[in-house]
Amino acid sequence: MKQLEKLSDRIINRVNINLRGFELDVTPFIKKTVPLTQLVKFYAFYGVTSHHPLHFNFTHSSLAGSYFLGKCKIDRSVLYKSDIRGDELKRKGDLCHSHDSAIPIDEDEVIRIKDSYLIKTLVHNYSHDPENPEEFLIRNTVSLPYANIHGAPMEGCFLGPFSTVDLTTLHGCIIGTFTYVQVGELFHHRIDPGRVWIRSDEFDFNYSFDQEVLDHYISFDADKVPRGVLMDFVEDRKIDFESVFDVVHLEPSISVPDSSALNRYSVVKGDTHIGENVLVAQRGYLENAWLGTGANVQESSYIINSRLEGNDITAHGGKIINARLGKKVFVGFNAFLQGKMDYPLVIGEESIIMPHTIIDLEESLEIPSGHMVWGCIRNREDLKKHSISLKELSQIEGQFTLGSMRFQGSGSNFVQAFQERIEHILEANGAYYDGEKHRGHAQEGQTISYNTIQPYLTGDLKGIYPCIDIKP
Repeated sequence: MKQLEKLSDRIINRVNINLRGFELDVTPFIKKTVPLTQLVKFYAFYGVTSHHPLHFNFTHSSLAGSYFLGKCKIDRSVLYKSDIRGDELKRKGDLCHSHDSAIPIDEDEVIRIKDSYLIKTLVHNYSHDPENPEEFLIRNTVSLPYANIHGAPMEGCFLGPFSTVDLTTLHGCIIGTFTYVQVGELFHHRIDPGRVWIRSDEFDFNYSFDQEVLDHYISFDADKVPRGVLMDFVEDRKIDFESVFDVVHLEPSISVPDSSALNRYSVVKGDTHIGENVLVAQRGYLENAWLGTGANVQESSYIINSRLEGNDITAHGGKIINARLGKKVFVGFNAFLQGKMDYPLVIGEESIIMPHTIIDLEESLEIPSGHMVWGCIRNREDLKKHSISLKELSQIEGQFTLGSMRFQGSGSNFVQAFQERIEHILEANGAYYDGEKHRGHAQEGQTISYNTIQPYLTGDLKGIYPCIDIKP
């Protein structure tokens, strides 16, 4: 495994140089999280469809257990059980809008990952960097388990476990454990663990979890692997995915409508129902789940003993247990919503559960329709300090404080931005497909074929994949 060790050291050195101003050494984080022996145990796989431009280029990399869709170039990188989903990349002839300018796209956009180490990470959407509209670049970056890189090019960065960088370009930044940032662009910032930060020209939303609460759900430092309730939750269900990945051909265990897509690399258990225009992405987990028309379950999301009435969005990494959601409820990235059998969670229609929200109930709870929720909630008293009606929020102009949440700017623009994004997600996922118009991922994801690739199993190149160039 000599070449794999050299590759790992090369990546570590490059990331450390980029982050030298922070005096951070990423070596122990990587070597504690994934031993190199794990990188030989799993095949990589890629999807082929007639709907997405095809070009995969893998050079001197290790890709164990990772999935690729769309145009992807991976160079001198280690990807372990990561999802590189390029089905929303910009196409030749599109226009990229930025700062009142429309930039023509001259060639199909490509996801390019270079000199990086991504562990159980999702890469999705398209580059929101107007300076490089045709390349979604991730370079000299380390990303740890269950992080999301969503439309966020980055160079020289470190992402902690369960962190999310959303529609934001990063340069030499450290993003802490369970942190969510959507701020446009950051240079040489360290974002503390447990912060939820959304900023634009019109508004600024800020919330930080109490350290004791954060440590209970997800904690991480250099000399230990990630631990806490969130890690225990996913680790306890890891075995259910083994049979899914061990079998080459696997037929769906439940009936799926012609307008819906149940990814071949998802888990389905118990009494589960899938309605029309439903999307279940790879590594989705359904157990006794009822999914109404237009619902979607994105990568690494879990729906357990729950009912989603329809047009509900469970963003990447969302977890919903013992809950009932009304129509068009948005559950943000890596949110953890855990009702109990004796204490169910009910969420009214058109409510917004902010990214990285934790709801872990000690009593029954009903969230009214049209509310926004954030932070950590265990009971009705917590809900009063961590929620606001969208109507009330829309009337705010200037500063507003509720508990540890700080808001500045136009509440109306904030609500409108969220609602427009929810509509975009539903449209892109095919929730509004009528049999002819408004096709989306739920319809186009039905005809993906999967091909596997394997690394060298012996010698100096053990764990490294041969250089491969796959074209139409």
